[in-house]
This record gives sequence, structure tokens and C-alpha cells, in this order.
Amino acid sequence: MQRISRKSFLRAAVSACALISLVSSPLIAAAQSQAATDYPQRPIKLIVPFLAGGATDILGRLLATSLGERLGQSVVVENKPGAGTTVAAALVAKAPADGYTLFLGSSSTLVLNPSIRKALAYDPFKSFTYLGSVATMGQLVVVNPQVPIRSLKELVAAANKPDNTISYASFGSGSSAHFGGELLQSALGTKMTHVPFNGSAQSLTSVMGGQVPVGIDTVVASLPQVRAGKVRAIASLSAERHPLYPDVPTVAESGYPGFASEAWFGLLAPAGLPVPVRDKVEAALQYVLAQPDVQKKLRDVGLNPSWSNGAQLLARTQQELPQMKVVAEKAHIQAD
Repeated sequence: MQRISRKSFLRAAVSACALISLVSSPLIAAAQSQAATDYPQRPIKLIVPFLAGGATDILGRLLATSLGERLGQSVVVENKPGAGTTVAAALVAKAPADGYTLFLGSSSTLVLNPSIRKALAYDPFKSFTYLGSVATMGQLVVVNPQVPIRSLKELVAAANKPDNTISYASFGSGSSAHFGGELLQSALGTKMTHVPFNGSAQSLTSVMGGQVPVGIDTVVASLPQVRAGKVRAIASLSAERHPLYPDVPTVAESGYPGFASEAWFGLLAPAGLPVPVRDKVEAALQYVLAQPDVQKKLRDVGLNPSWSNGAQLLARTQQELPQMKVVAEKAHIQAD
């Protein structure tokens, strides 16, 4: 029997692998193309990492209905709240990458949590396929009506007094409101004591009751109290005035140009989603967010429609994460 040298054997093996690769690549591409053509063949889950009933849940259900109509298959919302969206994110990260599990992620999921939590069950970049941004949610600086502060300049004057006792409430340590407050203080050159609460209801109640003079909260949660005169809005943290608060100036308009801070939401899927399926969902999302009725419904609940594709959302995350890590380190923000 003729003996084959080790070198010849390895050369033959490499050639065989190359041949298999040449044959299999078109087959894989064809299979993925067929998967996109057939997708979706059954209901899709949209994981929303918040409790039912809030603005984010409303956003998720509106997306589910509209995407379902566009894709020709029902999209079912599953609420998975807990640990600042990390419970839901970890669940999605382990799900099959077949397009039947989607995730309404947020800046908290992708930027804030990685800035303040040492151990996460997901990686903001490696665990997900980015499909596109959906909406932004602005935040307001509000004060108790009995507090003699009607502008940011008056807030700065009060906070810079030698006997400064100004504190501000947020809806949680490490929340977007907490980060917004720290960014605001840095821009204003002031120092206020942060008082975290468990949710907007408790935070705003503390401001209404006078226990904490100042609060930072979402435009959505603040709206009923502002309209009822229970709190006074003195500034918007967004780059532009919010349509529900046309008389409330932005921080930039109040003398601090360039300032902008807001929460944002994006649609994600598990990492490894086939490109044709990704493209199909991304196109459906873009179509949905371009519809005037969808835009109106989002604005009516205090959200701003904000479309960008998956690559752009990924780039935003990559830009903001190191910036928020610096904020967290400077302000000693840690997860509860």
C-alpha cells in the first residue's frame, strides 16, 4: 500500500475544505435568502423590559401592532421588567437568532447599565443585532411650586449659595434621570444632592410634597403634574423644546449651549440574525416609523419618533458608552 506523506495529506485536507466552502457558501446564502422570503411564518415575540401601562409599554404595543401589519404576522408583546432592563436583555441574548424574538432596548440597556454594572449577563455589542432606533424620550427639570425658582439661572443662584441645601429627585440610582442630573450639574457648575426613588411616582410625589425641591423626570410622567400645577417645569434637557411643553426652554436656550440629554429606544434581536431577515425587519421598522399616524400616536404620549438604521444606532451606542462611563466614575454612580 502506498504511504501518503503528512504534508500531502494536509494539502489534500485543505483543498477539500476549500472545495466544501465553495460549495456550501452559495447553499448557505440561498438558505438565508429563502428564510427571508418565508419570514415570518409564525407569531413574533417583542420583549419589552418594562411593566405594562407605561409610555414604553405603549411604545412597544404600538410597534407590535404596526410591525405585525407590515410583516403580515402577529407580533406579541411580552413584558419582562426587572433590574433596569437587564432581566429582559439577558433573556433576549440567549434566544435563537431567527427573527422570532425582538427586543425593545434602550439607552439604559445599552449605555447606562454597562457603565454602572460590573457583571452583566449580556454584552451591549456582542449579544445583539441592531435593527434601528425607534424614539427618544425627553426629560424635564421640575420644582415644587412653592420654591422661588422659575429658571435655571435662579436654580444656579440658589445652588451656589454658601448654605446650599438644594437636592434633586430622580426615579432611581443609575437611571437616565440620574445621569441627566449629573450632566446638568456639570454644565451648570453646581452641586446638588441626589435623592433616588423607586420610580417616577415616588420621585414626583416627593417634589410635589416639598420633601425634595427639585426633580428630574420624563416628559411623560411629569405631564399630569405640570398641567395640574403640582410641579413647575423650568427647563427641558433635550436639544429642542418638547411639543407638549412649548413654553419650557431647553437647557441650551437657558444659557448653556450644546447641552442635550435624553433617553432613547431601539429595536434589537439576538446576535447572529441572518442578514436577509435583519434587512426585512429593518425595512419594516423604517416604514412603520414614517407613517404619520404612528408618529402622532408617539408624540401624543410624549415620545419623539426617531428613526435611524441599525448601523447608526450601533454607532451611537459606541459613542455614548465611554462618555457615560466617565460620568458614572466622576459621580460615583453604581447600580443598586
